[in-house]
Amino acid sequence: MKEIFEWNRVLFNDLPLSFLWEVLFRSTVMFIILLITLKLAGKRGVKQLSIFETVIIIALGSAAGDPMFYEDVGIVPAALVFVVIIALYRLVTFFTAKSKKFEEFIEGKTVCLISEGKFSIHRFKKESLAQDEFFSELRVKSVEHLGQIKKAFIEPSGEISVFYYEDNEVKYGLPILPDLYHEKSDTISKPGIYACAFCGNIQELSNKNACCENCHKKEWVTAIKTIRRA
Repeated sequence: MKEIFEWNRVLFNDLPLSFLWEVLFRSTVMFIILLITLKLAGKRGVKQLSIFETVIIIALGSAAGDPMFYEDVGIVPAALVFVVIIALYRLVTFFTAKSKKFEEFIEGKTVCLISEGKFSIHRFKKESLAQDEFFSELRVKSVEHLGQIKKAFIEPSGEISVFYYEDNEVKYGLPILPDLYHEKSDTISKPGIYACAFCGNIQELSNKNACCENCHKKEWVTAIKTIRRA
C-alpha cells in the first residue's frame, strides 16, 4: 500500500530527475500542436478569445488539473509545464510585438466580408464561416438584407463587426430572412431588380436564365430595399 505524502512519489512520481528534460520537450511540442490545431479550426472555433489565448488556457488547465486528481502525475513535472508555457507565452508575445506578419499568423487579422452591400467572395471563401451562420449573425443585428450594410468585418476574435448605411443611403440588397432567401431560383419569372443568391450582386433582369456579372452564378432572389429597424 502506498503511503500518503510519500514525497518522492508526490513530487516526481518516482521518476528520475532527468525526466524533466522530456517534460520540457513534451510541453513545447504540445504547445505548438495546440496552436496549429486551433489555427486550422478557424476564428469561429474560438469565438471571443484569440487563438493564442485559447492555447494558453487549454495548456495551463491541463497542466494544473492532472496533478490534482491523478496520483501518478508528479507535481514537479507539472510545475515545469507551467514554466515552459509561460516562457513560450513571453517568447510569442515578444515576436508578436516585433513582427506584424507573425502577429497576424498567431492572432489572425480583420477581414472584410461585405463591401458596399456585396460579399467579398474570395475573402469569404478563406474563412471557416458558413453562409447560413453568417446570415444568422446579421439577423441578430436586425439586418434584413445586404443593401443595409456598408462594410462588415470578421474580427480576430471571430466576432462580426457591421457598419450600416444611413437610411437615405440604403440600397437594394440580397434578403437574408429565411422565408425570402429560400425563394431563390435560377429562373426569372418577371422583370425586376434581383440579387445574386451567392454574392449579393444586384442586377436589373428580364432574361429568364440570367448570369451574375460578378460571380457568374445563376440563382437569384428578388432584391429588397427596406430600412433597417434597430
